[in-house]
Amino acid sequence: MPTLKQNLLAEFIGSLFLVVVAIASTILPFNVLGGDMALSGLINAFAVALVLFALIETFASISGAHFNPAVTVALLASKDIRPRVAGYYIAAQFAGGFIGLLTAHLMFYDTMGMLLTISDTVKTPGTFFAEFVGTFMLVGVIIGCVRGGSNKTSLAVAFLVGGLLVTTSSTMFANPMVTFNRMFTYAICGIAPESGAFFIVAEILGALAAALTFCYIFPSRVQDKCDPYDCTKPSFIKLPPINGRT
Repeated sequence: MPTLKQNLLAEFIGSLFLVVVAIASTILPFNVLGGDMALSGLINAFAVALVLFALIETFASISGAHFNPAVTVALLASKDIRPRVAGYYIAAQFAGGFIGLLTAHLMFYDTMGMLLTISDTVKTPGTFFAEFVGTFMLVGVIIGCVRGGSNKTSLAVAFLVGGLLVTTSSTMFANPMVTFNRMFTYAICGIAPESGAFFIVAEILGALAAALTFCYIFPSRVQDKCDPYDCTKPSFIKLPPINGRT
C-alpha cells in the first residue's frame, strides 16, 4: 500500500500538471498563436480532458487522484478520508497548483514576459451558480463511478470536464485550487480575486451537495457484476478505506 508521502507527492504532481494544462492551453492558442476566444476555449477543453484522463490513470492507484480540494472535502464529508489526511492532501494540491502556475508562465516567458499578475476578469452571478452545478456533477460522477464499480472512472471524469468546459457559463473551474491559481494569471482563463472567492464558495457547496446526494444513491460500493435492478442485500459490500486512512 502506498505511504502517505507517496500519496501527497502524487497529489502534488497531478495538481501541478492540471494547472499547467488549464492555463497553458489558453495562452498558446490565444496569446501566442493569435486565435480567437471561441477556438481557444475548444482547445482548452480538449487539452484538459486528455491530460486529466492521463493524470487519473497514472495516480489513481496511489492517491485516488483527487487533484481538487472540492473532491477531498466531499470525501471527507462522506467519511472516506480522515480529516488529518484530507488537510495534507489539500495542502499538497495548492502547493502543486502554484508551481504549475509558475511553470505555465515560465514556458511562455520569452513571449509574454510575465510570471505573476492579478487577473481583472470579473465574473457574474450566473457563473457562480454554474460553478455549483459543475462541481456537483463532477463530484457526483466520481462517487457514482467509484461506488458503482466502474472501470472507466478516469474516462468518465475526463469526458465530463471536457464537455462542461464548453457548456457551463463559467467554463467549469470546479476546483478551488485551480480557481485560486487562476487569480494570478494573465491568460483568458483568469479570474479576479473578488469573483474567485465566490467561485470557491460555490464549488465547496456543490461538492458537499453532491456528497450528500450521491452517497444516498450509492450508500456503499456495488459489486462489479451486480444487476443494477437487483442490488439489494447480498449485492453491497463495504467501501474499502481510501489510501492514507488507517
